[in-house]
Amino acid sequence: MSRHAFEEQLDILHRTLMSMGSLVEEAIHKAIKSLVERDTKLAEEVIENDRMINQLEQEIEAGCFRLIALQQPVGSDLRRVGTMLKLVTDLERMGDHAVAIAKTTRRLMNEPYVKPLIDIPIMADNVKAMVRDCLNAYIAKDQAAAEEVAARDDIVDKLFSKIFRDLIEVMTKHEHTISQGTHLLLVAQYLERIADHVTNICEWNIYMLTGRMTELNN
Repeated sequence: MSRHAFEEQLDILHRTLMSMGSLVEEAIHKAIKSLVERDTKLAEEVIENDRMINQLEQEIEAGCFRLIALQQPVGSDLRRVGTMLKLVTDLERMGDHAVAIAKTTRRLMNEPYVKPLIDIPIMADNVKAMVRDCLNAYIAKDQAAAEEVAARDDIVDKLFSKIFRDLIEVMTKHEHTISQGTHLLLVAQYLERIADHVTNICEWNIYMLTGRMTELNN
């Protein structure tokens, strides 16, 4: 495989990766929307569309392994391909968390919410933006942007702490809310984990650019 062909194939994989990222961002949006609006049809759409995310993961992995086999990349080229393999794993897991949120919509469909869902959608908006921006930083090969996106995990963590405190207070005062409160806590935790996966992507982006593993948000 020529150098030109290698770059061309890598570019195709990058575009596929961005498509996968867009699907993940959409899944997060729809999962939270389904929860807030009690829309089980939308929740089922998130669960069904997860197959598309998984399929793109497999396509990208196969393309990366094909490049390794045919090109036998070394140095920065190997880091580029290896980083992409890591990224698709994180994106696939984000999609799984969105599915878990959608399944929570199904579980809570017939229950009045113990408190208005205000902070969870705000947390989700921050997480969605982080997903989009970390992939843009990766494509742009922008280390500073990757570090800035990872730093925004602190905002998500603070929102998670607030949601945790608020729900614990409700569950402590009203025992009958414990089951639902636990499910809503898990939703917040799924969002927090998605932000952690974003941080992973930012770390791998920096590795791709520098050859050094950097732990962000330690």
